[in-house]
Amino acid sequence: MKILVDTNVLMDYLVGREPFYDTSAKIIKACSDNQIDGYMAAYSVPTLFYLLRKEFSEGDRRKILCMLCKIIDIVKIEAEQILSALGRNDFKDLEDCIQDECAISINADYIVTRNVKDFSSSRVKAIRPVDFIELFNL
Repeated sequence: MKILVDTNVLMDYLVGREPFYDTSAKIIKACSDNQIDGYMAAYSVPTLFYLLRKEFSEGDRRKILCMLCKIIDIVKIEAEQILSALGRNDFKDLEDCIQDECAISINADYIVTRNVKDFSSSRVKAIRPVDFIELFNL
């Protein structure tokens, strides 16, 4: 099973954001244990690096993200995906549309996100972390 993990779920895990930490940690653990294949869009790495600046030093952020990249694979973002996303008017948020394009490119089964409503036009089914865990007994 392949999933694209949205940046918000990764952030929940990395900063221990409650009440979302437990579900995000279960998903990351399932990826780490090779129960599922977890992916993130390439732009999630610099986004997380920026968002984590209030919580961690630069050196710590680099170490944390290196560790994460050993668990969650990175989906390259090609010009084709960006152009496709730019040509789609079914998403309000371009970033979410690019997430969908990345999920399509790896033939993901799900996009795991807390913002399912933002993915109502997604070609890959979006699912909340809590629902994903329940569905697959993680």
